[in-house]
Amino acid sequence: MSTEARLTELGLELPAAPPKGGVYKPIVILGNTAYVSGHGPYKSDATYITGRVGAGLTLEEGKAAARQVGLAMLATLKSELGSLDRVTRVIKLLGMVNCTADFPDHPKVINGCSELFAQVWGDDDGIGARSAVGMGSLPGNIAVEIEGIFELV
Repeated sequence: MSTEARLTELGLELPAAPPKGGVYKPIVILGNTAYVSGHGPYKSDATYITGRVGAGLTLEEGKAAARQVGLAMLATLKSELGSLDRVTRVIKLLGMVNCTADFPDHPKVINGCSELFAQVWGDDDGIGARSAVGMGSLPGNIAVEIEGIFELV
């Protein structure tokens, strides 16, 4: 099944690709690899999920924000590549959580994105290498930022 068909089957609705927030390219393609710049939890209403996990946002709200980042990343991939069918697998994600200094569950938050990608591409191709870290702040007070590396056809 194609990735585009899988999105429809899952009932996933992508937001518009988020606007750039600085001097960078949303995606750089080198050979059959796409390097996707850091994305925040951009929503269909053109706002972001903001706040700190552990102070105002719960673990579950942080996880939902990471899932929303995944949807925003999919929107950018589709916008830049023309079709998500060009993506064959997730190679690596780096997830950054805007959280309190004592928050210990960064990987559980970033699971929101990883679980989404596993639904879209399956466990073998949707789950790649990953790092999850906590940050004292993120741009615009967004709850989560994730960057990724993807293999292309």
